[in-house]
Amino acid sequence: VYGSSLPLDERGVPFVTDATPRNPQSSYGTQKLMGELLVNDMSRKGFLDGRVVRLPTVVVRPGAPNAAASSFCSAIVRDPLTTQTPTNCPVAPDLPLCVKSPASVVESLILAHDLLEIEWQGNRTLNLPGLITTPMELVNAMGRAGGDTELISWNTDETIAAIVGSWPGYMLTPRALKMGFSVDANVDSVVSQFVTHHISTSDRL
Repeated sequence: VYGSSLPLDERGVPFVTDATPRNPQSSYGTQKLMGELLVNDMSRKGFLDGRVVRLPTVVVRPGAPNAAASSFCSAIVRDPLTTQTPTNCPVAPDLPLCVKSPASVVESLILAHDLLEIEWQGNRTLNLPGLITTPMELVNAMGRAGGDTELISWNTDETIAAIVGSWPGYMLTPRALKMGFSVDANVDSVVSQFVTHHISTSDRL
């Protein structure tokens, strides 16, 4: 199972489907597309039984921030809740984001592995369904979970904003839903999952 990514598409289209032509707007997206093509070709030749799932942005990631352009999506929830650290959101508060919780990602990877080859109907690549939200909705959910929303600043980083702004914000995934893949219920459930699994009871008191 190859974990690809949604940045294979540009935001210039109203929404993205499995049939949307790939048009990466970053080197990262180009590299992911190269991996997709390799998995599909190797599967076509019978060298392996590969499956490709395009992952939405994974939120909330535990641990220290990383250098990924999407790192802020987790940081604006994680850092105020765990270390009470002031955290900047480098994109507009109303920018559409397609996200998926770690638990939902794991479930999707297992399902992609377990589905029979015939269920892929000759197309080994699939957009996974994600929850459409915004940075402001994530911050508000963090506040409802007990974090301090005043720790969030909104200073735009033009480089990051340009990268994240090139990613698709809206996804239509009827094929994935028909195959049994699911989406998180709402942004509060995504944040609650992080609190439950990564913040101790004493830290919440």
